[in-house]
Amino acid sequence: MTAPVSPGPQTPRPPRLIFLTLPLLIGVFYNAFSLLTLPFSGPTLNDLLIRLNEGAGQSGIPPIVLSPEQLQWVLWISFAITALLILWLYFTRRALLEGRSWGRVSAIVIAVFSLLIFPIGTVLGVVMLVGAFDRQVVAYTRR
Repeated sequence: MTAPVSPGPQTPRPPRLIFLTLPLLIGVFYNAFSLLTLPFSGPTLNDLLIRLNEGAGQSGIPPIVLSPEQLQWVLWISFAITALLILWLYFTRRALLEGRSWGRVSAIVIAVFSLLIFPIGTVLGVVMLVGAFDRQVVAYTRR
């Protein structure tokens, strides 16, 4: 019995495809590391709220206090959003390597969002947009 071969485009991968796949891989690893450190960020969040409340006391804004249950919900929601982001980045990269057109569109959306994360995300977003609109990459992702 032979293993199924994934159908791929007959043309070789364009050189600028790495402009898309490398930033996506960096995003996967960065967010995976962030996901691993998330359980330890509860005390950091409490310290941040204490500092905000100290500054808010001078401006008349009521203090922000999270109960342990609310803090747990915040961490779980952050976990779910980060896990979904990792899956989105992974499957987008995989689709690009297979030459699928939806992978290129998804990479463009990710690149536009990355432009908002100054300074490193901005650089990676510009690099991704350059790669996404390269003629060879567009031709490669026509499926």
